[in-house]
Amino acid sequence: MLSHLRPAATLVVLFTGLCGLAYPLAITGAAQALMPQQANGSVIKKGDTVVGSALIGQAFTSSRYFAPRPSATATSPYNPLGSGGTNLGATSQKLKDQIAAAVAAWHAAGRGGPVPSDAVTSSGSGLDPEISPQNARVQVASVAKARNLSEKEVAALVESQIQPRLFGVIGEPRVNVLSLNLALDQAGPAR
Repeated sequence: MLSHLRPAATLVVLFTGLCGLAYPLAITGAAQALMPQQANGSVIKKGDTVVGSALIGQAFTSSRYFAPRPSATATSPYNPLGSGGTNLGATSQKLKDQIAAAVAAWHAAGRGGPVPSDAVTSSGSGLDPEISPQNARVQVASVAKARNLSEKEVAALVESQIQPRLFGVIGEPRVNVLSLNLALDQAGPAR
C-alpha cells in the first residue's frame, strides 16, 4: 500500500508545481513580454488615471458624449461581474418593452433619424464597448450640438475611430465608445 502512495504523492506535488505554478508563470511572463497592454486588461488611461478598459463598456449619460449599447447587467449596468445576455427571445414581450423604452429614450435624448439596432439592444455579454459606425454617425448631430462643434468636425472624429474588420473579413467595422469619447474630449472642450 505504501509503495503506491509515494509515487502518487510525488506526482501530485510535481504536477501541482508544474500546472499550478510553472505554467501560469510562464504564460503570464510571455503575455507581459509579447502583449503587455492586453495582458493587463486593455486599460485606457488619461494621464496617470485609469478611465476604463477597451474591452468593457461603460455608461455615458451626458448628451456631450456618444452613447454606448445598452447594458444587459440590469441591476448594476456595465458590471463585468454580472456579464451575460438577457436570454430573451424574439417573441418575448419583455424584450419588446425594453426595446420600446430604449427607442423612446433615444429620441428623448435629442437623437434624430432612424434608430440603429445596436442602440436599443444589448450584446451577448451585456458589456460590449463598441457600437456600429452607423450608430455613431446617427449620434453626430446631437453630440456636435451639445458641444457646440461643427458636425463636420465630429463626423471626422468618428470616421478616424472606426476599426475595420479583422484581416478584412472577420467581424464587423466598429467604434469603441470610450476611445471615441476620450478623443472627443481631446479635440477640445465645448465652445
